[in-house]
Amino acid sequence: MPLDATHPPQIDPSPIFELFRGCYATELLTAAVAHFDVFGKLAPQPLAFPDLCAALGLAERPAIVLVTALRAFGLLVDGQNGRTGLSPLAHEHLSPGSAFDVSGYIGLAADSPGVIELVARLRTDTPAGAESEDTGAAFIFRDGIESAMERETPARRLTLALAGRAKNVAPVLAANYPLDDAGLLLDVGGGTGIYSIAWLQRHPRLRAIVWDRPEVLKVAAEMAAAHGVADRLSGQPGDMFRDPLPAGADIVLLSNVLHDWDVPECRTLIERCAAALPAGGRILIHDVFLNDPLDGPLPVALYSAALFALTEGRAYSAREYRSWLTDAGLVPGEVIPTLIHCGVLVGRKAPRER
Repeated sequence: MPLDATHPPQIDPSPIFELFRGCYATELLTAAVAHFDVFGKLAPQPLAFPDLCAALGLAERPAIVLVTALRAFGLLVDGQNGRTGLSPLAHEHLSPGSAFDVSGYIGLAADSPGVIELVARLRTDTPAGAESEDTGAAFIFRDGIESAMERETPARRLTLALAGRAKNVAPVLAANYPLDDAGLLLDVGGGTGIYSIAWLQRHPRLRAIVWDRPEVLKVAAEMAAAHGVADRLSGQPGDMFRDPLPAGADIVLLSNVLHDWDVPECRTLIERCAAALPAGGRILIHDVFLNDPLDGPLPVALYSAALFALTEGRAYSAREYRSWLTDAGLVPGEVIPTLIHCGVLVGRKAPRER
């Protein structure tokens, strides 16, 4: 019997993922207190974001990751003219020299390996492994950077590991956003193809292409066969930033892809996908979403720190995604929730005028 990708889990596994990423709360708070003196720099007065970046010595991406988390912790707030200042909680307990200052206690973790590693990532604005010839950066495909996803054993291990979350979410995505009127789905960076497989099992006339690296596609082919959809799912190797997109798709799925990249790459990829779509075609951005003011929610802010540490990206807000979709000539919709803090945001290409 083929495996079934259309039945969701009985219990939402989100709490497990929140526990797993909880370490970033400790590391971000300790980094802010003991290495960047965030609260000391903001104690005299709130600062505009560019001035805060300069005071911390951080580039925009790491500063957004750090400040978003501190806002989600309830320690930083936006004041007049968009300036960032201390919350009452931070004023009383994290302002250096205040009567009830606990900074010294937080600083006990200043030299822990996880904190030191995260501080290095924040200061250099580079992901873990980007400078290592032995391990490579798992999720980055650039000239001069070795990617673990190009080698068979690590590519298989990482692809199947990422599927641990995807196999829980895929049935919910396929149920919450049906593709009754679609003909060909292009799954960009689709990994095992489990999202495509869930849709294929729901829609017998749908076909799908998983566009990914060659070693990853070997796993996708095995998954398609195990789920009985190998006749309707094909794999095509390619570089999503350089190679022409596989032709003919009326739906392009970017599931947990854009968060691996910085803003210029996100814009480029959305523009490339939009240009390849026919009139009336759709881009589906399936991802986690920060609040539009970049002040939470806390689980996504912590996930953003994990993404920052491992990739060239971070979590983005629906507002950011909508602006990129609009600039690419698409009409964005609303976020439809799926599972494990994810949702799907649709950008539609206008139909041809008659």
